[in-house]
Amino acid sequence: MQDFWIRVSLPVLYGAVIALLLWVVFTTTLALSFMLLVLLAVMAYRARQLYKLGQWLNDARLENIPDGGGIWDEVFSLLYKMVKRHNLTRQELAAELQHIEQATAALPEGVASLNEANRIEWCNPLAEQHFGLNAQRDIMQDITYLVRQPEFIEYLHAGNYSEPLVMKAARHDDMVLSIKLVPYGGNKHLLISRDITQLERIETMRRDFVANVSHEMRTPLTVVNGFVENLQDMPDLSHDKIQRALHLMAEQTRRMDHLVSDLLTLSRLENDQSPLRTEVVDMQVLLGEVYRDGEMLSGGRHQHSLEMTGPAKLSGNREELRSAFSNLVSNAVRYTPDGGTIKLRWAMRAGLPVFSVQDSGIGIEAQHIPRLTERFYRVDRSRSRETGGTGLGLAIVKHIALRHHAKLEIVSGEGAGSTFSLVFPEKLVAA
Repeated sequence: MQDFWIRVSLPVLYGAVIALLLWVVFTTTLALSFMLLVLLAVMAYRARQLYKLGQWLNDARLENIPDGGGIWDEVFSLLYKMVKRHNLTRQELAAELQHIEQATAALPEGVASLNEANRIEWCNPLAEQHFGLNAQRDIMQDITYLVRQPEFIEYLHAGNYSEPLVMKAARHDDMVLSIKLVPYGGNKHLLISRDITQLERIETMRRDFVANVSHEMRTPLTVVNGFVENLQDMPDLSHDKIQRALHLMAEQTRRMDHLVSDLLTLSRLENDQSPLRTEVVDMQVLLGEVYRDGEMLSGGRHQHSLEMTGPAKLSGNREELRSAFSNLVSNAVRYTPDGGTIKLRWAMRAGLPVFSVQDSGIGIEAQHIPRLTERFYRVDRSRSRETGGTGLGLAIVKHIALRHHAKLEIVSGEGAGSTFSLVFPEKLVAA
């Protein structure tokens, strides 16, 4: 500190020494005038430097920092180093902020920061998508002005955030969101949203599956149990009545057996621990078997045809392929009126091997097609039961197709028949 004052005072001290010499040699007036000029020059110089400093502070950039002499050179040098460190720190913070924004943008959840007044301070792209926000336009807007569902507003003001809120997205009717508020930094909150549409769909399918399989099992069990009770209560039943009862019991038992068998097959196909065992399959032999099975199931009620122009051999699991092909053929038989036609075709299409089953049956309305491969989903429940279907055939076909990297295509229209096709990848064609 002492050194600073000495360096600042040096110009005045030098002027004072010269003024003393002038006073001794000449007159007092000359000495005082010289001293006054020295003080004015020092003040003007420092005022000029202060002005340059003020101008630079209005636009503090490294490239336009002013020059100075003496103590001002050190001041400007220190300022240069300070601004350089500041710029470097700012660049590092900007890079970190960019990394944080990239990380939050990659999160599988939507995230929005709300202040104590529930105004949006920041949100990531997924939150924009979930709530229909705009990160540029909606900053510092009240979240309740933009997300107006009553259940969300009630959840926001209730203050109990221990359980998430499940609701439909306002601007996406087909999207279901799980929303949770997490308090932080005093009275602020993080609004976290997750798209659980697929989970909700799976849960709905699970509930439908439990309800449907229970319903499917109840009917044959009721029939069998009813006949058993009749046989127990009526010992004088005639032989014909006993035979009829036993026939119906056996029929319902076979239906339950088929149902359980299909459930076990589906469970095995869905098991990731059950690897696909491939072999070279002779398609002419396999399709010949499937064609004959279809004719036997039809019992002469339909006209069948088989066209084979596709590859002679395919790499895959023979039993699974036969199961998939047979399910498609049996569906065609069940849903085609007597006298209709069923065409089996094995051919190449756009360089890919395709197995298709075309029928002249009752057809399927467009709204039902996306759900046909769900377990127990039936367009006409009563007709399917009458024909002996379990409601699991197309679900099995879908999983066998997935295991063979194939795609199930369905083309149909009400009253216009249906075409079910399995499109296999080119790599499965065997030499």
